[in-house]
Amino acid sequence: MLAAIPFPDISSELFSVELFGLEFALRWYALAYIVGILLGWRLAVMAVNRPRLWPGGAAPMTAEQVDDLLTWVILGVILGGRLGFVLFYRPGYYLENAGEILMLWQGGMAFHGGFLGVVVAALLWCRRAGVAPLKAADVMALATPPGLLLGRIANFINAELWGRPTDLPWGVIFPGRLAQACGQPVGELCARHPSQLYEAALEGVVLGAALIWLAWRRGAFARPGLITGVFLAGYGLARFLVEVVRQPDPQFVSEGNPLGLAWHVGGVGLTMGQILSLPMLAVGAALVLRAMRGRGPARA
Repeated sequence: MLAAIPFPDISSELFSVELFGLEFALRWYALAYIVGILLGWRLAVMAVNRPRLWPGGAAPMTAEQVDDLLTWVILGVILGGRLGFVLFYRPGYYLENAGEILMLWQGGMAFHGGFLGVVVAALLWCRRAGVAPLKAADVMALATPPGLLLGRIANFINAELWGRPTDLPWGVIFPGRLAQACGQPVGELCARHPSQLYEAALEGVVLGAALIWLAWRRGAFARPGLITGVFLAGYGLARFLVEVVRQPDPQFVSEGNPLGLAWHVGGVGLTMGQILSLPMLAVGAALVLRAMRGRGPARA
């Protein structure tokens, strides 16, 4: 290891209090969810309250309906994220320990599962509210990157979901036995890619800025599905690329499969994150092509 950045000494808890003999703690990850949801909600309300962004000056939903949709989305994120982790990443374990599926406080959420949960929840809400699904999806897609940004930063603070070993000068020495299990000589520390920050930059900053630019500057809401398509394709591409340097979940790693590939032929294959990102890329590209073939004043 030539050079590396020591992991900052940041507690995973902001503070804790004891009430009636029970200790309650506010963790960075929980705060990231809360602030991310609030920022996304604010962005969605700003969008529907600006008539100039919409064809004919009429948004597909009101600010009050955004509030209602948010409740459904939160349920979809939690239920879908947990079930996605159980089914995509550790089905064998939870088949034998089904009682732990509902123990959300132990951790274990999957973005792709949360995404599917949001899709189901949003479709049910749209049918109930009489809102066109693609138009509602555009509003939700616009509002999602702040949560992704803060969530990935919280992953970094928690020293979880780190990347593969690296000799690059910005490699980070994450604490913990697993993070330091790189096969290095005894007494030498292991530096890893800060893959959480790569994802925060790509999924949160770059993708978020692109969606805001499309909505505010290029009239993208005039082409239903365009913002949703760019979000899906952008997230899928960002996740696919970062998976190259992200350490896979330990259940996929073995002596014969040190890269932790979920599908492989010899030494070439894909991680589970890459496999789950491919459908997002495909659907996103299809939505963009469909939207661009439509008529309207959009200049995207």
